[in-house]
Amino acid sequence: MPTLLSMALGAAPVFGGALFTAAAGQLKGPDLRGLIKQDLDLLDRIPAEQTQRRAGLQRTIDDRIDDLVATSDRSRALRAAAFSYQGNWRDVVLFACSVLFTYVWWHLNHARSDWLPMFVVLILACVMTAGYAVRGTLRSLAHTRRRR
Repeated sequence: MPTLLSMALGAAPVFGGALFTAAAGQLKGPDLRGLIKQDLDLLDRIPAEQTQRRAGLQRTIDDRIDDLVATSDRSRALRAAAFSYQGNWRDVVLFACSVLFTYVWWHLNHARSDWLPMFVVLILACVMTAGYAVRGTLRSLAHTRRRR
């Protein structure tokens, strides 16, 4: 029977991956709106006689505005694609791969300190992917039935 310490050390990679995933979701790019506002303020402070500088700064402001519009369009398209996803054969393949990996993990040496936490995570992954696969299969069958 593994001790609590060895189980905690074995679970460290799993929790490390979860923390890494959470941190990746919190990363944000530059604040383009704030940068545009600062550049417009700077443009107002440049004297009217310095036309070359004003034109250069105006060009960078226009580029940032174009980037902001392109980013908004791209995120809207990605959001629409994510919401329209209905599930398909990839869910079934992912479920099969997670079941096979769990089977392989079962046949490893159980004395490893990270065996039990990883096995629990794999079981949870199998359950989650099975749910997606069943949902996609049911939607596909319902769609086929409606077409007939």
